[in-house]
Amino acid sequence: MIEAELKARVHAPEAVMRRLDQLAAARVEICQDSYYDRPDGSLEKADQELRVRTVHSGDGLRTVLTFKNAAVGEVSGSKPEHETRVEDSQAAHAILQGLGYVPVIAFEKRCRNYDFEARGRHMLATLVRVPEIDGTFLEVETLVDEEEPAAALDDIRSVLKALGTGPEDLTRETYTHAVVAQRH
Repeated sequence: MIEAELKARVHAPEAVMRRLDQLAAARVEICQDSYYDRPDGSLEKADQELRVRTVHSGDGLRTVLTFKNAAVGEVSGSKPEHETRVEDSQAAHAILQGLGYVPVIAFEKRCRNYDFEARGRHMLATLVRVPEIDGTFLEVETLVDEEEPAAALDDIRSVLKALGTGPEDLTRETYTHAVVAQRH
């Protein structure tokens, strides 16, 4: 499966949040993201990501191990994604380090997640704040088969437009790169 996703900078977060609140109930979560790479940086060079995410929410605590392969398109950065829940976050970190992966960066994301149907697809819209970087972001994503990311991205653009963001607001900058730049 491919995570077809677009991310936009939000200039009026409260207005976007009101629109999203009309579509679905919000799930508020705080994510502790830890990214890993090989010592030679070859995952980043190959545009791949290996992440352990611990999510704090009203439902408790959960940890997810994620591998994202290289982007399938230049426009959005949509990537094939493989993800699984992990019972013990400390064990996941120890396993990755035991296999030779090194922690590269860790940071916090504050998210308001909204699950809804639009244009015949299950969509996840997330308003994101990363305390270390300026601004609020809106991510809209849907999972699709490898053959249909272009059509899914068109549907996501329609959702973004309905939420008040336009093509000029889209960004491919990753949170990891933005946090690294802020820390240096």
